Amino acid sequence: MVRFENVGVRYGVGPEVLRDINLHIEPGGFYFLTGASGAGKSSLLKLMYLALFPSRGYMQIFGEDIARTHRRKLPALRRRIGVVFQDFRLLPNLSIFDNVALPLRIAGDDEKRTRNNVSELLDWVGLGARLNDSPDTLSGGEQQRVAIARAVISKPSLLLADEPTGNVDDRIAYRLVRLFEELHRSGTAVVVATHNDSLVRRFSHPVLTLADNMLHAGGAPAKGAAGAPAKGAGANSRREK
Repeated sequence: MVRFENVGVRYGVGPEVLRDINLHIEPGGFYFLTGASGAGKSSLLKLMYLALFPSRGYMQIFGEDIARTHRRKLPALRRRIGVVFQDFRLLPNLSIFDNVALPLRIAGDDEKRTRNNVSELLDWVGLGARLNDSPDTLSGGEQQRVAIARAVISKPSLLLADEPTGNVDDRIAYRLVRLFEELHRSGTAVVVATHNDSLVRRFSHPVLTLADNMLHAGGAPAKGAAGAPAKGAGANSRREK
């Protein structure tokens, strides 16, 4: 599903912010992506959802060699990817319900099924009573839950979440990760970037860590409360000699 080989990224003429990234994610994998603030977690996610392109190396998404893929094909690839952004990116002129329903309506889904699915998901994230409200009436944590619901409503092939639990308490954070696990069990590959080490330790999924501009595969942490380790692929990095 995702394959990077010796990928490097730099902005302008500055030094590489990511170097020698080797990553392989198969369908159904679930990973936590960790690292200090400024380590490059957001940059790595941008590569995966095709908002950023490498300065060097090989990058493949859904079997497509991105360097050889015509740009007119990129929107179709992006539609298979759900993204939870740090800054939410909710549309203020739409209700909470309509924000979450937007991906399904763009895809042309049946409106009755859309209403049922969106209502059920908003109930699950604790916002069923607010579906007609405007996003600007919500707290930061509530807006985060709307953004997550919008990202997962269309059951994407790949879900990327950039600090999705940063504005919620531990109880809601745990529940949101369990929501990601439900999507994962249906076949979606999931990558969750987080600095919440205590949350990561509650689950048994492999951990990828960015340090010194490189990606390190830390394997799965000791089994926590959330169940068995996820199936999936691996990642590795090769240090420069």
